[in-house]
Amino acid sequence: MKLKKNKNTRVRDANKTLEVLFEISEAVTTTLNLDELYRAIHKSLGKILNVDNFYIALHHGKKDSITFPYHVDEKDDNPEEIFNFSKTASLTGRIIKARKPLIFFEQDIIDFAKVQKQKTIGTICKIWLGAPLIIKNRVIGVIAIQSFNSPDDYKIEDLNLLNTISQHIALAIERKESEEALKEQQKILKKIVESSPVGICLVENRIFKWVNNEMLNMFGYEKKEDFENTDVRMIYSSEADYKKAGKIIYQDLKDKGKSDFDFDLKRKDGTLFKAHVIMTSSGAENPIESTIVTLADISQRELAQKEKLEREKLQGVLEMAGAVCHEINQPLQTILGYSTLYQDNEAISFRELNNIKNQATRIGNITKRLSNITRYKTMNYPGDTKIVDIWNSSHDAS
Repeated sequence: MKLKKNKNTRVRDANKTLEVLFEISEAVTTTLNLDELYRAIHKSLGKILNVDNFYIALHHGKKDSITFPYHVDEKDDNPEEIFNFSKTASLTGRIIKARKPLIFFEQDIIDFAKVQKQKTIGTICKIWLGAPLIIKNRVIGVIAIQSFNSPDDYKIEDLNLLNTISQHIALAIERKESEEALKEQQKILKKIVESSPVGICLVENRIFKWVNNEMLNMFGYEKKEDFENTDVRMIYSSEADYKKAGKIIYQDLKDKGKSDFDFDLKRKDGTLFKAHVIMTSSGAENPIESTIVTLADISQRELAQKEKLEREKLQGVLEMAGAVCHEINQPLQTILGYSTLYQDNEAISFRELNNIKNQATRIGNITKRLSNITRYKTMNYPGDTKIVDIWNSSHDAS
């Protein structure tokens, strides 16, 4: 491409140029998003250049497409995403391939389209300047200005300025994309934390700073404000428990950076429940300065374990009772049979015989109770021991 000598003899104010560059640098760090940044750059650049036709294009290599997040044009509307971009007669594509700023005049554009045997994208202008947006040696797009009025609207030297601006934009895009990616990750993380089935909170020096929704459900509160900036004493049943837990936590965090224990905690209505507490800290000098705490209500788990233990104990009793009944019933029937045979024997008095029958009947009632046991219940027995309370453990117990 043969560059034409620009007849424009205007001299740009160097101080004004520095002022614009400073404004753009400041906008990179102060604007909230890329749309706002693009508008700020366009406005600042307009103080020293004709930016009636100005656009920023982003190249998406994997899709082989290009989009225009910012586009101001006197002739053409903002184009939609252009696919199969590598096969189009595009000046933007020339910049991306060249990886350096370029300037084109009207005839250059026409000739380029002829060589490519394709129709140019958009209205042919008198002069076009473009510079690549490069991030980590990767061209991600182009910044361009053009004029439909006169080739003298820009000087070749303006290409250097545009290239400097492109570096600021590339830096801003990289920074903003990282910030937006971080914000998106934070949103996802917050969603995960809020939907967690365990209570999660941030505690600083034993003061609640943030809690998730499960903390509210677990302790019976309605608003997060009920927790935030409140002493953790609120979840302990007494000052003694508060101090006891504090000693466990402090020592664990100091020694291991993590505390893992079970403790009875208090709901808003005053009822207690068993909780599994896990705390982590990164503070070596003051381990409770900032901690992440997770709480799980294990009261139902404890109840289930207790019920399981009761069932296991009951099963053991039932097996033993069955064995006792089986072994006792046979000799018991023999005793009853012989007592009947001796009813007419004058050697044994009626009273003695009746005592034998009563005691045999009593044994029978005991075995019946044993066979009807439905729950595990014990009673105190001399010698600081406990025995199965068969009279209150069967289903026919009164």
